[in-house]
Amino acid sequence: MPDISRRLLIASGVALGLGGTAAAQARGSRALAVYKSPTCACCEGWIAHMREAGFTAAVHITSDLRALRQSRGLPDALASCHTGVIDGYLVEGHVPAADVIRLLAERPDALGLTAPGMPPGSPGMETPDGRKQPFDTLLVLRSGQTRVFARHGRG
Repeated sequence: MPDISRRLLIASGVALGLGGTAAAQARGSRALAVYKSPTCACCEGWIAHMREAGFTAAVHITSDLRALRQSRGLPDALASCHTGVIDGYLVEGHVPAADVIRLLAERPDALGLTAPGMPPGSPGMETPDGRKQPFDTLLVLRSGQTRVFARHGRG
């Protein structure tokens, strides 16, 4: 029995140590750089949404978001009104914080996430009457192709 207890103790210690490392990595992954135009008001709503979810957001004002997106390989057809960069991934548009958290946990081989356009009811695009348009968050693959990462507002 003492061998089993010693093994259990060692395994528990290793598991706790690895859990602490994963938690530290997750905390380190919360630093978000946001690039937006000086006139975009909805971007501020998305930034507030991300901060409420525990992200720290450094905001950079730019008049040339297209150059940033192109330099990182994001096709123009997937563009929105602001671009986030976190832990090597792009976050384009009004992507919910929960999707970004999942992206960072799963770490797919991809450019990042996008919620193309500006879907009413998405984070930062709330409407006075509470109306929400269903939308998808897309995973942007390195080839520029996409696949649905999450669906929102569909009953």
